[in-house]
Order: sequence, then structure tokens, then C-alpha cells
Amino acid sequence: MKTVQQLLHNKFVVVLGDSIQRAVYKDLVLILQKDSHLSASQLKSKGEFSFENDTLVEGGRLGEMNNGTQYREVRQYRTDHHLVRFYFITRTFSQYVESIISDFEKGIKPDLVVVNSCVWDISRYSRQWAVEYRENLKKLFMKLKSVLPEESLVIWNMTMPLGRKILGGFLVPEIEHMGPSLRFDVIEANYFGATLANESGFDVLDLHYQFRFSLQHRTRDGVHWNAVAHRKLSSLLLQHVAEAWGVELPKLDQQDSKPATQQNRQSGLSTPPVRYRGAYSNERFSIPPLMPAARYNNGQGWVQGMRHFNDLRPQFDDFRPRVDNFRPRVDDFRPRVDDFRPRYDDFRPQFNDFGPQLSGFGPQFSIPPYLGTGYPSHRGGENLTPAPYWPANHWAKPKPHRQYNPYARMRTHRY
Repeated sequence: MKTVQQLLHNKFVVVLGDSIQRAVYKDLVLILQKDSHLSASQLKSKGEFSFENDTLVEGGRLGEMNNGTQYREVRQYRTDHHLVRFYFITRTFSQYVESIISDFEKGIKPDLVVVNSCVWDISRYSRQWAVEYRENLKKLFMKLKSVLPEESLVIWNMTMPLGRKILGGFLVPEIEHMGPSLRFDVIEANYFGATLANESGFDVLDLHYQFRFSLQHRTRDGVHWNAVAHRKLSSLLLQHVAEAWGVELPKLDQQDSKPATQQNRQSGLSTPPVRYRGAYSNERFSIPPLMPAARYNNGQGWVQGMRHFNDLRPQFDDFRPRVDNFRPRVDDFRPRVDDFRPRYDDFRPQFNDFGPQLSGFGPQFSIPPYLGTGYPSHRGGENLTPAPYWPANHWAKPKPHRQYNPYARMRTHRY
């Protein structure tokens, strides 16, 4: 909480987008005040008069509540040192979006703008959405670039993965047939948005990539995400902002929250080995890296706590190809064909002494099992080393099975 307060101290933050962006705004407002996650009711509710000491400025319950493209909602959280504002939009660029940007030109310039609009654009306006979506993206980025100063940070966050079955409120009965294909259209739309934002000089946060393996945190409607995912999203966003502003965030607890394994209990380790750790610093979604390392096949691999872009170690400096590492020609080591055609007579003497060994198992096969250090002893019932092993009294007991008659009229139940 203190870290976020210091990072956004005296900053004007604007969030533009749909219901996912509303949850981004709510999570930012929440972590500015307390260390807790959003509840399920807070994630589902929209247009409420107040959320965690914020104010409903326009739309929402002050107007008509609906799931149409003309729905409006403007929220604002304001303190002596923080100002966070949210605008609900259903299209990348429209007259309403243009009026919002015009307000920035006349009033206070935002220090941080987080914007995304995709699902409504590709489903509610036209079947041939690709051309209109690209044009609206160009208009949006050109307008933002002409109004905002160079000091303002604009982040285009890409749309998160959708499910196969969509139950969102925006999916009215008239376009229900588009539900199964929306998850593929989102990938194409993300490419358009990321490419055009990069060409305009704005930052891009690829949430589709970051959450591709976190689908268990997606809700049943196939569109929205739970509080754990949104806290991870906020961590990614704030880490990106800190990197862009040149602010070094303090290192949080690097201890993994996974339970200790059997090997760790026996060896007395308090934390699991490195190979049991996840892709991020811990599983509480505090401050994961922005993206995977670019040169992951060269130099030292990424370890827990190492930053990717700041304070790089010397082992990441030398990436020139080394000639001595290339393999020589294969033809130099390829044997001749004649070497693989030995005569049968060459092998005949080798089989003459195998009779007593294979029939009577000679003395070389009479070696008793080794019961020294590192091996469990079944005679003494003790083990002299803390290395992992399966104890002798932990054998699996076979589970009894019922007799099954395939010609009976009714099958026997397993329960």
C-alpha cells in the first residue's frame, strides 16, 4: 500500500475502457487505501454511488442502467495527493471519447493514461470490424498524441483471454452466434492495437500473454476475472509504470508460498528448491517481471530476485557468437560402410565362455544388495541419512474391486 501511494504521489491517473478497466480502477483505488482484495460483489457491481470513498460523477445510477452502447459511467477518487478517474467507453474512438480527450486539453493533464477497448468494438458495431477498429485506433492515438504532453505516460493494455462460452452482458441475443469466435477475434484485435500503439510511441502491456496460463482465475461468464487476477494485473501495471518513470520499487518477500516437499522436510530446508518455484517471484502476485528474458539461451539464466532491465550483471554483456562452439563437419566423423559389416566368424569366439555364466549365474551375479550409507535398511529398521526414500511400512495397499458381470442387466455401482 505504501509503495503504491509513493509511486502515484501527486499523480493524475486516468483509466479508459470497459468493465475490465473498471475493475482495474477499483483495484487501484483499493490498494491506495488498504491491503486487501476486491470482493466478488465489488467486482460485479457497476454504477454504484460510492466505492471505497470515491464519487460517481456522471452516468451509472445517476442515469439509466443498461447494457447498451450508450451507457456512461464516470468515477473519481480524490485525496490531497492522489487523483484517479475512470471513464466507461464502449468504442475505441467516438464523439464521447473525443470530448473526454478535449477535457484533458482544457483542464489538468493526466500523468498516466491506461486505455483499452476491444470486446465491444469487435462485437456490437459491425461484422466487418477490422477496418473500423484500425481506423478508430489511429484516431485515438493521434488525438492523445496531439493533446497530451510528452511527460504523460500512455499505456495500451491488451485484452485478456476470453473463454469459449461467453455470458457477458454486452453479448445481447442478436449477436450470440459470435460468442465462440470472439476469443480468436480478440487475438487479431490485440495485434492491431499493439502494433499501432507502438508506432505512435505509446507503451504496450500484453495482458493476453501474461494471463494465458492463469485461466483458472477467469469467472464463469468467460470475460471477467476474479480478485486474484486483478491484483496480479495491478502489479504488472505498477511495475511497468515504475520502470517507465525510473523508480526502483523495494524488493518484496521472495519466499515462495508453496508447501515444503518431502525432501525439504527431511533435509531441514525452510524453503523449496529453485526448481519448484513459479515463473514469478512468488505466487502472491506481488511484482513479477514484465516479460521473459530476451536472450534466454545465452549467459546465466534468470533466478529469483534478478531484475531484467535494471542493474544488469556483467554476465549479460557478452552475447557475441563464439566460433569454437560450433560443431565440426559431420562428414569428418562418418565411418565407412565397410566398418559396419563384420564377418560372422569374428563373433564366434566371444560366445564360447557364456555357458556357465548364463545358465548357472556365476559369482558376479551373487553380489548381495548394498545396505550402506544412503540406502534404507530393512533389517535394522533404520535409515542413517536424511535423503528422500520410501519407508518400508508405507507400501500401497491394493484396493479391493467388485466382481463385474458384463452380461448382467444392470451394472454394479462403484460407490
